[in-house]
Amino acid sequence: MKDLMTDDASIEWLGVYYKTILSPEESGGTMSIVDSISPIGSGPPRHIHHNEDETFVILTGACRVWLEGEEIELVAGQSAFIPRGKEHTFKVIGDEPSRHLVILTPGGFEGFFAEMAAGQFAIPDDMPAIIEAAERHNLTFTGPPLD
Repeated sequence: MKDLMTDDASIEWLGVYYKTILSPEESGGTMSIVDSISPIGSGPPRHIHHNEDETFVILTGACRVWLEGEEIELVAGQSAFIPRGKEHTFKVIGDEPSRHLVILTPGGFEGFFAEMAAGQFAIPDDMPAIIEAAERHNLTFTGPPLD
């Protein structure tokens, strides 16, 4: 198995590597699965997925997951379910990157990662373009990343 960071099918945005390992086309639109490696200290701004439930499965490393004001720490072998419409974020903690699966039901949101990687948009410099793409993918940013 190729390393995610050198796999030709992977994309990279802001130091995070993404590879869709189950596409919506392969699941009849019901879900998608993205394999991801995020560096220490990384994590998105707080946000809401309006269309998708998200299951976050930690394969290596550790993350703090924030869901509507509640925080939990997840390590390899643990997961969190984030229902659509709930404000959330995460931050990679510890001394190694986090490899995790992002399972989205229904599928389709993984297209946001592809758009961001293609444009190599920077936060906060390119927030207007990022917000525009987020709206197309039924995502609303609601606050800063975890500190």
